[in-house]
Amino acid sequence: MNIEENTFLAGHFQETDSYVTVRPQGRNDWLLCFTLEGEGYFKHAGSERRCGAGDLTLLAPGTPQHYGTRKNHRWHFVWAHFPSILTETNLLPKEEQLFVTIESESLRERIYQAFSRILQDSRERGEYWFELILSSLREILLIMAQKTSRKMDPRIEEVLYLLSQQMREPVRIEELAEHVGLSPSRLAHLFKASTGYSIIDSLNRMRIRQAALLLEHTQRSASEVCYDVGFQNYNHFTNQFRKWHGTNPSTFMKERR
Repeated sequence: MNIEENTFLAGHFQETDSYVTVRPQGRNDWLLCFTLEGEGYFKHAGSERRCGAGDLTLLAPGTPQHYGTRKNHRWHFVWAHFPSILTETNLLPKEEQLFVTIESESLRERIYQAFSRILQDSRERGEYWFELILSSLREILLIMAQKTSRKMDPRIEEVLYLLSQQMREPVRIEELAEHVGLSPSRLAHLFKASTGYSIIDSLNRMRIRQAALLLEHTQRSASEVCYDVGFQNYNHFTNQFRKWHGTNPSTFMKERR
């Protein structure tokens, strides 16, 4: 892809309260900011919006820009200006300034890592650097779209993340509850209300979904897949597979391969 070098900008700033940027006419590109620590602000149409750790701010092209560090604070943030070529922006609410708060620590880390890749690729400018940057930007914009279209308690989001990361390990609801600051009973109730499934059912559903993919697209046996996805008992694996797919693993494998 051939582009002018000045059509993409990114940075990582730590600013005192003397920092301010004012562009009455805005710019002809998008501006995406992610606050890591401290507090900043964005002014628009006579109102001021504060932003703190975990806040994503997206300004559309042509939006007047007035932002900076709040008085008596420091603002630690990463940012990127990017051209209007990403269709993922169409998935977001049509607002001149969009604010999305990311409360999940794991999701904040994911966004920060995406920004870190953006900064690295924009500095190195190796082969396909711009395509790599667009891929990282798409990830962040899709997370924003997901957050604006689905309102889920961030503690449940965190538990879902932990289940996906620890899918092959035995689940301990007490440890999950402690991690998100809830009692085990409160977590169980909130999780079921938010997802429609119990924590154990959600974990098994993840495992069986992965097992079905492995059975269909690899040459691994059903017993091997059983342990690959975290089940320690083959009969339990078979019962769960039948629950979610209506057939046993062996029959499923014969029909799909």
